[in-house]
Amino acid sequence: MADLNQALVDIRSIRRQVAQTTEFRGYGPATLFATAIMALLTGMTQARWLRQPAAHPAQYVALWLTASFFCAAIIATQMLARAGKVHSGMADEMVRMAVAQFLPAAVAGAILPFVMLRVSLNVFWMLPGLWQIIFSLGVFASCRCLPRPMVLVGAWFLLTGLACIALGDARSLAPAAMSGAYAIGMALTGAVHYLSYRRASFDED
Repeated sequence: MADLNQALVDIRSIRRQVAQTTEFRGYGPATLFATAIMALLTGMTQARWLRQPAAHPAQYVALWLTASFFCAAIIATQMLARAGKVHSGMADEMVRMAVAQFLPAAVAGAILPFVMLRVSLNVFWMLPGLWQIIFSLGVFASCRCLPRPMVLVGAWFLLTGLACIALGDARSLAPAAMSGAYAIGMALTGAVHYLSYRRASFDED
């Protein structure tokens, strides 16, 4: 029995090592492009219904958190289905690794707005920039199991986040600050995965 348990431990260790050195192909480009469109639609909604976000911080947070949770849900749903087809027997390990790498940033991004709502509203304008910086850290943490050009996505969100903070006032709450950054960033993410998958399929042929 001890030998059997040790063999199972060794198998799990091997599967984990293989997963860490295999490119994760569970993200669907079409779904990523859809989240870019969702960012644009959310920005349009803010421009139409929330013209003074600095005066209504709770509504601003609710709008963008709702959009982010919706995007996360469709990405997760599609990721589980796609990973099962692409990675077959390694799917569970690959999904677990991908989630573990991005999860700290996701949790921090979800908690941050509630902290910002409890402090002085004079600093609430920093939220979009901090969101984008946190997202960039999640992308950088995930880069080791994603196509190499994904580092450009991380750099994009880091630069846009810093640019928002550099504005120094409520201009960072404008619809374009979030919708533009995430629409371009997620479209770039979809393009990176699409080109990577095409290149991989050519190599297999």
